[in-house]
Amino acid sequence: MAKILVVDDEIGIRDVLCDGLHLAGFSTVTAIDGFDALKILRDEPVDLIIADINMPRINGYEMLERLREQGDETPALLLTARHDRADVTRGLRLGADDYVTKPFGLEELTLRVKAILRRTNSSEDDDSLKLGPLQLFESSHSVLLDGSPVELSPTEFKLLRYLLKQPKKVVRKEVLLDAIWGMGFATGATVVDTYISYLRKKLHTPTWQGIKTVRGIGFLITDEPAGQDS
Repeated sequence: MAKILVVDDEIGIRDVLCDGLHLAGFSTVTAIDGFDALKILRDEPVDLIIADINMPRINGYEMLERLREQGDETPALLLTARHDRADVTRGLRLGADDYVTKPFGLEELTLRVKAILRRTNSSEDDDSLKLGPLQLFESSHSVLLDGSPVELSPTEFKLLRYLLKQPKKVVRKEVLLDAIWGMGFATGATVVDTYISYLRKKLHTPTWQGIKTVRGIGFLITDEPAGQDS
């Protein structure tokens, strides 16, 4: 059963969407605006986001932009009361998969949701992230190293999952602070370094030491064999 995050500041719209999605066989979680949605997504992965554009605090555009900057590619469908083509184009450029104009019919919206999920969940292997000797399973919240289980804390698991979703790409320390701990960048903050150290102790072997430090910027994970200092 696919899980869908419904983001709208109007309780009536949230209720109508959730009722329609439940009838179509989906489970739902709700958020009152983009700020609330970003907090939920740090701890609760979903299969699709349905978000209104016009919301207080963080609107649909800003929410989507922050997610994409963090490397989160969760499919998104935007709801808009605007008929200006430029607004629709902006959403698509930020990484939205589709949009529906208000007022909308539940049947049309459900069909669009199913189409997005078919495109983005083409195989069941999406539950697993693989890199080098590592394999991470989302559903069972487990990690294998060279086929053997490794016990990680919830925070270690979230940090590793975030890095694995962006293999061989440098992730800035302040991005990790925000995505994993909900903190903005703070000079001298050492929590990221501490948890990177925990992961290295549990995962690095004589043949693989793939969690790298890019000094002054952040961290990356690679499948390259051991041989370079991190």
